Amino acid sequence: MKRFDAFELYRDYLLAEDHQATATGLSASTDNLVKHDYISDMLADPSLDSQLFWKSVKPFARKIESEDSVISVDDTISEKPHSSINTIVNYHFDHTKGKSIKGINILNFLLSTTLEDETTVNCPVGFEVIVKDQEFIDKEGKTKYKSAKNKNELVIDKLSTLLYDNRLKFKYILFDTWFSSNDNMKQIHKRFKKYFVCPLKKNRRVALSKEDKYAGKFVEVSSLDINKEEVLEVYIKGLDFPVRLVKQIFKNKDYSEGVLYLVTNEIEADYNQITTIYQKRWKVEELHKSLKQNTLLSKSPTKMEVTQKNHIFASMLAYIELERLKIKERLNHFALMAKLRLKMLNAALEELNRLRTA
Repeated sequence: MKRFDAFELYRDYLLAEDHQATATGLSASTDNLVKHDYISDMLADPSLDSQLFWKSVKPFARKIESEDSVISVDDTISEKPHSSINTIVNYHFDHTKGKSIKGINILNFLLSTTLEDETTVNCPVGFEVIVKDQEFIDKEGKTKYKSAKNKNELVIDKLSTLLYDNRLKFKYILFDTWFSSNDNMKQIHKRFKKYFVCPLKKNRRVALSKEDKYAGKFVEVSSLDINKEEVLEVYIKGLDFPVRLVKQIFKNKDYSEGVLYLVTNEIEADYNQITTIYQKRWKVEELHKSLKQNTLLSKSPTKMEVTQKNHIFASMLAYIELERLKIKERLNHFALMAKLRLKMLNAALEELNRLRTA
């Protein structure tokens, strides 16, 4: 079996297995036709890099891309509470939990396209594992580690690769407040010539006109009296081009009221367009949920950095297989996995009955 064929077998194994992903488990599932050592060597292959990842996802990305596609940028943490710390397993701040979590921090780039039947199809077109290999001494005199590049720099590098090297078609780039820096917006607007839609933190300062901008009259967005569905044209402090600003009010799960101050450099966009486009960013949250619950993202006991990265690579490909099946079967990932688990249960019951009557 060729090495990448074995890797694709491992990809499928991640969907079929529901406990832990191991070379021993995969080998046993083939009646040891594919040897444990061969699988281990395959997972330790350093050639499974970002270029090969693009080559692997390119056919599906080309199939779904369009001039109106969006790329959603977000990171997630694959929790590794029992793993030893290395350059990729470390403590990372999880803004969804408000504390540092031990695990692997993964920066994802998800291509999403809405089809004619209103179905949205998604494809991970790139990911970056945060590598903390730069030693430094913090204010308390403790030795800690950081990345050579911060996440915002990695975002711009990857977007540049997707746009110029991979020639990927898309119109919008979506991200949350953690990536809503002036530099990111400036690069997307001026260098990439693309549209962004993102929220601002409530203390970000804006000018309500070009005259106010030049006069240095900036106010916090939270102080603005913005009517329902009203669109303002403002200048964010530090940027020399105007953006459209809307205030979106929504209900949280606990029924409390939430507010988003959304901005875009698409000057012709109205309230409904801005909020509808930004809603597509939630597909990257669904990506993270499906990776963790359906593809064993955090359930590989490997200890080497290269095998840990390659496991993530395979989990991404497993997610794409679920997207392919979603289109074919018209079922979401969790319904597909429930259907698969039911088939596996039925097969186990049949085997149990066979053993009883043998």
